[in-house]
Parts: sequence; C-alpha cells; structure tokens
Amino acid sequence: MLYELMSWLEVNYQPPGFGAFEFITTRAAVAAAMALFISIMIGRQIIKWLEQMQLREVIRDDIGLDTHLGKAHTPTMGGIIILLAILIPALLWMRMDSIYTWMIILVTLILGVVGFVDDYIKVVKKDKSGLSGRLKIAGQVTVGLLLGCVLYFWPDFHEFRTLTTVPFLKNVNIDYAFLGEALGWVIYIPVVIFVITAVSNATNLTDGLDGLAAGTSAISGLILGIFAYVSGRTDFSNFLNIMYLPGSGELTIFTASLVGACMGFLWYNTHPASVFMGDTGSLALGGAFGALGLMLHKELLLPIVCGIFFMETISVIIQTTYFKYTRRKYGEGKRIFLMAPIHHHFEKKGWPESKIVVRFWIIAVLLGILGLLTLKLR
Repeated sequence: MLYELMSWLEVNYQPPGFGAFEFITTRAAVAAAMALFISIMIGRQIIKWLEQMQLREVIRDDIGLDTHLGKAHTPTMGGIIILLAILIPALLWMRMDSIYTWMIILVTLILGVVGFVDDYIKVVKKDKSGLSGRLKIAGQVTVGLLLGCVLYFWPDFHEFRTLTTVPFLKNVNIDYAFLGEALGWVIYIPVVIFVITAVSNATNLTDGLDGLAAGTSAISGLILGIFAYVSGRTDFSNFLNIMYLPGSGELTIFTASLVGACMGFLWYNTHPASVFMGDTGSLALGGAFGALGLMLHKELLLPIVCGIFFMETISVIIQTTYFKYTRRKYGEGKRIFLMAPIHHHFEKKGWPESKIVVRFWIIAVLLGILGLLTLKLR
C-alpha cells in the first residue's frame, strides 16, 4: 500500500529519494527493518497480554523430558507476533496488483488461523490434544487446494505452471502434466496439497526447543528470498540459466519481512524463552515456505533449504515405522532414537538445549549454502 503511495508521489511531485522505492531491494530492506521493529516492540506488549490472559504452554504428561516441565508457565501463541510482523510490512511494501502478493499472504494467514485455533483449544479449553488431526489436515488441504488451483489456472502462470526445477541438473525440469496438458491439474494440484501439508507439519515438529524453529526459519527464509530475487530478474535468471518468473521478485519483500519477524521474535524466544510461537507461528511459517517453493518452482529444493524441518520429520517417520515393525514382528516395539523428533534425542543424550539449537542453526546455514550452490553446480 505504501508502495503505491510512494509511486504516486514520485510520478506527480518527484520528491527526492522516492524513486528508490521502485527497487525491490530497497523495499525488502525497509520491510525487514520494519518487521524486526514490530516483532520487538509489539512483541513485548503481546507477551504481557498473553501472561494476563494466562495463555501458557501446555506440557504433555507423557513427553518424558523433565527439563520441559519448567516451561509450563511460559506464554504461548506468540506466533501472533510473527504473523503481525510479517503481514504488516508485506502489505505495506509489496505490490497490491501482484497475484504473488495475495497468494503468499493468504496461505500464511489462513494456516496461522488454523494454528491459532489449535493453540486456543489447548490453552483455553485445556484440551492437550488441541485441534483434531483430521480438522488440521483439512485446513492444510484446503489451503493447498486453493493455492494449487490458482497456480494452475491463473493466466500469468501458464508458461511454467506444471514445471519444477530438478536440483543439480542443468536444463532438467519435471513436468507434472504426465496425463497431457488438459489433465495436468490431476497430478499438479495433489502435489501442491502434499507440499503445503508436509512442510507446515514439518515446521510444527521442529518447534520443540527455545529458538529452534524461529532461527532455522530465518535462515530458510533468507535463502528462499535470494531465489525469489534472481528468479524475478531477466539478467540474473538468464545468467544462472533458471526459469524467469515475471513478478516473483515481490516475494523477496515477503521473505525479508519473514526473516525480520523471526529475528525479532528470537529476542524473546531464545533460551530461556519468554514466549513460544505455538502452532499459530509454526503452521504459518511452514505453509509460507511450502508456498514459496511452489511459486518459485523450487519445491524439490525444500528438503535442502528447509533441511532441518525435513530431518525432524524423517526422524519421526523412521521412529514410528521401526517401532510398529518391531512390535508386530517381535511383540515389543523398539526405537532407533532415544526420542523423536531428533532434537529430543540429543536432549536425552544430555546435550544442553542451547547447544542443540545453535548446532542445528549451523547445519541450517550449511544446507542453505548448499541450496544456493545448486544455482551453479549443475
């Protein structure tokens, strides 16, 4: 919205310096700074409100970690801070005439609402199970269906709508239109639904230690922002030999807001945390990452760029699959990890929480660099 105002003032009055807001880099920098400021300044007031409302974290009795019992009085639903810090700068500095703007904001907002309902049931209704699994999945599937239909049927996306980049391979793309162009949606839309559901749940699993999900989200958001920027410019996309996606540069501003929001949230979320993001934040962030990957046709890169989330999910799948297999075969279930997701495995081994988080951040940085290297290592 502010972008349109700045453009109008520039065209009609030519005030000095206003032309800089035509550049995506300028708007991204301002959005990141604004998101950081909002999350720190508004965050303090929201935390006080959460404490007054006694919206505190619900610790399950069967978690098996005594160190987490002391977190029962920590305010949760802090994802409200992240949502406000992302959406306000994004709405102010992204172009309102871009379909990219509306789709990424809708996906983030709707999944944030789903997470909010889940948190509300847990902390207000005192139901530790929260929103039923079926209803949560229904919300994720609905968002995936909406996004899939827009990405497939919207005229601006027709050229590359069913294509996705294969990492590390030059000029190799997967076309989801296996059944022909007319029936391309039969494969593509279920893929979109799967990606949105998988990545949002993976981010939710990662939100188990102070600062873990927020820190890794900031790193992943930064890397995806770089991909959005180069994909939206003809010079960079031609030089790197990647798909040129007109208008996708606007997503750079959204990712800048996301990074700034997560960094500001870490002011209160680092160990010992003053607030937890809850499902309100984790589902919204995960949905945003899934949508970014899909809109940039880089969803096959998400297991690398969002590698920590992927690792956490794989550890849960391995643990539950092996447990069920051994119980069926030997009559007693066995475990590979001391506890899943894998960050709890290291807690069980006696690693301090802060050490686990920082080491996971380091791994996330290395995976992010590997993701960027796929632009040239092909």
